[in-house]
Amino acid sequence: MAGADPTRTSWPEVVGIPATPAVMKIAHDRSDVAIEVLPDGIKVSKGFNPKRVRVFINAKESQGLVVKTPVVG
Repeated sequence: MAGADPTRTSWPEVVGIPATPAVMKIAHDRSDVAIEVLPDGIKVSKGFNPKRVRVFINAKESQGLVVKTPVVG
């Protein structure tokens, strides 16, 4: 895994992988953000939070694969 990158705001490379390694990658890069793992399609607040990353997964899939690019906000 490459070094931490505190300036990152998106992680397109984690789309299609299970939630746990995706969260580990994001936390490695940005230890300053809270990471929320949510089922795709759930309603969420629209407010922007620079200290949050939401990871949307396919909850019907046993591995919980990431289905959208996680972004800060």
